[in-house]
Amino acid sequence: MKCRICSINLEEPFLSLGKSPVANSLLTKEDLHKMEMFFPLDLYVCEKCWLVQLEEFETPEKIFSSDYPYFSSYSESWLKHCKDYAEMMIEKLGLSEKSFVLEVGSNDGYLLQYFKARNIPVLGVEPAENVGRVAIEKGIPTDITFFNTSYAKKLKEKGKLADLIIGNNVLAHNPNLHDFVEAMKIALKPDGIITMEFPHLMKLIQENQFDTIYHEHFSYFSFYAVKKLFSLHELEIFDVEEIPTHGGSLRIYAKHKEKILSSTKRVEELLEKEKDFGIFDLQTYHNFKNKVEATKRAFLLFLIRAKNEGKKVVGYGAPAKASTLLNYCGVRTDFIDYTVDKNPHKQGKFIPGVHIPIKHPDKIKEDKPDYVVIFPWNIKDEIMEQLKYIREWGGKFVVPIPELRVY
Repeated sequence: MKCRICSINLEEPFLSLGKSPVANSLLTKEDLHKMEMFFPLDLYVCEKCWLVQLEEFETPEKIFSSDYPYFSSYSESWLKHCKDYAEMMIEKLGLSEKSFVLEVGSNDGYLLQYFKARNIPVLGVEPAENVGRVAIEKGIPTDITFFNTSYAKKLKEKGKLADLIIGNNVLAHNPNLHDFVEAMKIALKPDGIITMEFPHLMKLIQENQFDTIYHEHFSYFSFYAVKKLFSLHELEIFDVEEIPTHGGSLRIYAKHKEKILSSTKRVEELLEKEKDFGIFDLQTYHNFKNKVEATKRAFLLFLIRAKNEGKKVVGYGAPAKASTLLNYCGVRTDFIDYTVDKNPHKQGKFIPGVHIPIKHPDKIKEDKPDYVVIFPWNIKDEIMEQLKYIREWGGKFVVPIPELRVY
């Protein structure tokens, strides 16, 4: 396998999470009797550009199919984050009805709705048909297709170049990094700005967030690797923010190299911070492996003890993270009876590989379980607030990552 940025050969993975199905490929009842595809979840690091990546087993076309179950609009804290971002960028760039905002991987219109509300022309590009249709029904202009250089050239021919290109949690989802970044360059006005948000590799290692590793995330980025990738396409990252979403993300600001704009001191500071952390030291990656294995043992010990005591354990949420964690740990309905999710598109389905059923959140009130395992740990405070009623019967919350804690 070759590095997606600098093409050198990658020999040995530094972490193996065993074999796992595609994390968002939720199953119907009929699917439970069919054969499932499992692929290795092995992580490699490039010692030249320090990109971390998985092998590509399933194509993006198959992953982002017509029944893709991830809709961005079901987390209140995420929507608030997006509204704040939109208001900040409108202010910062002086966007108006004469501007044009393009979002790549625009999902169900969760973000562009805030620009549209201010009469700013927008266009979303979303490959998953079912999700894109929801955006169109909301009145958000959306092209249901993959964003690549040929698509960007068509936009350019129509004279539709963007003042602002947004990509939130989309960089990791594209195995063709060079084509993707080049496409943004083509679609950007000479004085336009690109902002992208993506989970920060340093945080993933620091906070032991191994459950965010799944086949849909082809690559895992340090700031150093992203800066290198963009510069190969004559795009310069002139600012960066560390933000709390998804357990710790980066928001980068990029422009055409020719556009005169001085870089903020945050750029150099973050590169220094990564260096001090050990991003350029193989030992950092091997230490991470030991931490991951210890988490698996702690989670299994907790579940074995709870079950031996006759306790009822259920889950909250059915994010892709849950699929990685449960498949890696080999946890099925013998340990966790079911999980619940607010997203109606997930209810009535089953987590791939482990076949844990996904039910409506009201089921928790009905069954009064002893423990609720929170899978989307990045919004655990929001979930604990929503479910605080479990304390009435002495119920407790369990958060397995970064290390197992019972609340």
